Amino acid sequence: MLNSETAKTLYHQYAKDMPIFDYHCHLSPQEIADNKRFSNISEIWLHGDHYKWRAMRTLGIEEKYITGDASDKEKFLAWAKTVPYTIGNPLYHWTHTELKRYFGIDKLLSEETAEEIWEECNRQLQQSDFSVTTIFEKFNVKLVGTTDDPIDSLEYHQQIKENENIHTKVVPSFRPDKAIEIGRDTFNEYVTQLEEAANMEINQYEDLLAALDNRASFFHENGCRISDHGLQTLPNETASFEEASSIFNKKKQGNELSKKEEEQYRTYTMLHLGKLYHSLGWAMQLHIGAIRNNNIRMFNELGPDTGYDSIFDYHFAESLNGLLSGLEQENQLPKTVIYNLNPTHNYVVATAIGNFQQGGVRAKIQFGSGWWFNDQKDGMLKQMTDLANNGLLSTFVGMLTDSRSFLSYPRHEYFRRTLCDLLGSWIEQGEVPNDMDLVGNIVRDISFNNAKDYFSIQGVE
Repeated sequence: MLNSETAKTLYHQYAKDMPIFDYHCHLSPQEIADNKRFSNISEIWLHGDHYKWRAMRTLGIEEKYITGDASDKEKFLAWAKTVPYTIGNPLYHWTHTELKRYFGIDKLLSEETAEEIWEECNRQLQQSDFSVTTIFEKFNVKLVGTTDDPIDSLEYHQQIKENENIHTKVVPSFRPDKAIEIGRDTFNEYVTQLEEAANMEINQYEDLLAALDNRASFFHENGCRISDHGLQTLPNETASFEEASSIFNKKKQGNELSKKEEEQYRTYTMLHLGKLYHSLGWAMQLHIGAIRNNNIRMFNELGPDTGYDSIFDYHFAESLNGLLSGLEQENQLPKTVIYNLNPTHNYVVATAIGNFQQGGVRAKIQFGSGWWFNDQKDGMLKQMTDLANNGLLSTFVGMLTDSRSFLSYPRHEYFRRTLCDLLGSWIEQGEVPNDMDLVGNIVRDISFNNAKDYFSIQGVE
């Protein structure tokens, strides 16, 4: 992936040894607190990985060997059968980089090598120096930001904080999607759960907002400095507090809402939360544009996050600028990182962020890294090039794993190689000065320093 001597120099001298600031992922706080050890390679590598599941289904592997009741070894053998067919997909690079970086295995995974690799990985997993904390140390992970619901007790985060043997900073992120998506059938049930977590009754809309404020304060006390939102669309339907209250009451009474009412509630609630984050000094992440659980039959059988999501197509320039402007009007716009899933929206995001930068704050509004279907070489290159064309690539907060797997840290290497090859090509073509200190320091900043400075989480050096 390093196609010039300049790219090689940038990677090996400036990027390779930088620490990792993994500010957004879906790792389990309980598994971190327990310093979990894994019984076999399938448990740490295949469980919950819907990237791999989609590839296996495409090859015609039976669901039994993907999410079904087959043994872990049978599932691994099914994945090994699939891997040679993933050439051209980032899974091919990720798979072999992970085997190399974690287990020192150089052989290509296939049906022919599956048995040998299964045995070798499992042998190493049983060694005393192969656990969650040793993985963090091996990859020099300075921070992990998990994704947590407001109703979470954060008990495992508290255990992590008290454990002197865990040297990586692990912090929760506040993800209140279930309180925002009033159109879901489970909304009223969730409000009841929020009542219990906040230890208060939620009879009116103002009670709901107070409960969210309550939980945000609790999260803040436990180290949270980042929120996260997974939104199919950004709402953009102006509403007063009275209108949002009426809509909440209507839903609580079990009545159907119109699409406009849902959007009014979502808009007012998002604006309230944005102001809350600003008051707490948090950064807000917006993951926009996934259409989820599209295969209804399989959703009913397997549930969410099982590999049936895809890219949504819609227009959101007005709603994006509207949300940011609504917060900026009252001078309560927090630091914000915007991720779009549809790459056709890159210029929409890259130009919108320039409207809301603030003097005295370095790159306050960020165009987030290539996300989900775009966290591969082409998607990363397009995101970085589009950001550079319309803003300042040098201030970019860089890569995150966004993963449920402890074996995903080589994705930072994959990103850094892509970054160095891009900058190296610009130098080789004479578009950028051949100044290794200038460009190398930009590489270091994007790899780690920018994120560390942007999120300002104490205890990360």
